[in-house]
Amino acid sequence: MKIGITCYPVVGGSGIIATELGQELAGRGHQVHFVSYALPFRLDKYRTNLYFHAVETTAYPLFKYPPYTLALSSRIADVARNYELDIVHVHYAVPHATCAYLASQMLAAQGSKLPKVITTLHGTDITLVGSDPSYFDITKFSINTSDGITAVSQHLADETAEVFGVQRHIRVVHNFFDQKRFGPNIGECSRCEFANEDEFLLAHVSNFRPVKRTLDVIEIFEKVANVLPAKLILIGEGPDTVLARRMIKRRNLTERVIFLGNQSRVEAVLPCADLFLLPSQEESFGLAALEALACGVPVIGTHGTGLVEVIDDGQDGFLLPIGDTTGMAEKAIELLKDRTRLSAFKSAAVDLSRKKFAQEKIVGEYEQYYEDVLNG
Repeated sequence: MKIGITCYPVVGGSGIIATELGQELAGRGHQVHFVSYALPFRLDKYRTNLYFHAVETTAYPLFKYPPYTLALSSRIADVARNYELDIVHVHYAVPHATCAYLASQMLAAQGSKLPKVITTLHGTDITLVGSDPSYFDITKFSINTSDGITAVSQHLADETAEVFGVQRHIRVVHNFFDQKRFGPNIGECSRCEFANEDEFLLAHVSNFRPVKRTLDVIEIFEKVANVLPAKLILIGEGPDTVLARRMIKRRNLTERVIFLGNQSRVEAVLPCADLFLLPSQEESFGLAALEALACGVPVIGTHGTGLVEVIDDGQDGFLLPIGDTTGMAEKAIELLKDRTRLSAFKSAAVDLSRKKFAQEKIVGEYEQYYEDVLNG
C-alpha cells in the first residue's frame, strides 16, 4: 500500500504513535509518506520506503497568522496525486481530518485518484470541543466525512460517540510500543546517577499541562519521601513547569527532585525507576504509562480515564480517584515496602504490556483496518 500520514511532529503521544506506525509500516514493505510542517519527533533514522514532505507556509501582510491548514491541504493533495496514495491517515480530527477532506475535494475536481481518509482520534479532539464549543461543528463534520475512524481506547470511542452523537462505528486500535526500544534491560542509564542504593526512584513523564496534574505528582512524592528514602525524576516541560519548580522549592524537595526536561529517548531512563506516577485528570490512553510498564515499572494512575485499559489494577499498578494523592501515596508506600510484591508487579508490567500492546500486534490491526476500508 501507499500510505500518507499527517501528525503533529512535536513531543506527544499522537506524534510518537504516528511516527512509529509509519516506520513499522515502511519496514513491512509499504510506501509511507509523512506530511507535516517539521520532521516528526521520533523519525530519527533513515528507512527504506519512508519519505517526508514538508509543508511550507508564507506570511502575507493580509493574514494575522500564516494559513497553515490551507498549505497542509494543498500539500496532502500534491503528495496524494504525485505518489497515487491509497490511504491518507491523519492523527486528530481538527485540523488534520479537515485538511484531508479539503485535499480530497481538490483531487476530485482534478479527476485524480482519491485516497481513503482514515482519522485516528487521540483525545484532544474531544477536549478541544469541551474548552471551545466553536469547534464542535467542524470536528463532527471532519469525523463523519472520514472513510474510517479509529480511537486509541474504548474510553475515547465512547466519549466521542456521546459528545458528537456519532452513530457510525469507531474502530478501537490501542497505542503500542516498540519492544526493541522499550524493555527492562534496554536502558542506557545507571541508577546510581539518580539515587543511592537505599533510595527508591519514582518517575513522571508528561507535557506538564494542567490535565496531567503534575503538582499532584509532587504531592504524592512528598508523602512517600516522608516515609521512605526516595528521589523523583521529572521528564518533560510545559505550562506547569514553573509552578512545579516553585512547589518543589517551597516544600524543600530541591535535593530530591531531578528535572531532566524534554528527552527524546525516555527508554534510556525509565528502566531505572521503581514506580511511575501518572495521576492525570484526563488520559485518552496513557502512552507514557504504557512505555513505563514496558520497561518494567509499575504505574499509579487514575480511574475514569483511558488508563483503565492500560493498567491492570492490583497486578502491574494501581488506579485511584482523580486527586486522591493520599491514597496514591499509601499504595506507593505499600508496594515499595514489599520487595517481593514490587518484583512481581515489575514482571507483570513487562508481561502484560507485551501481551496486549506489542508493536507487531497493533500495527497488524492497523494494516487490517486499512484493508477493510479500501475494500469497504
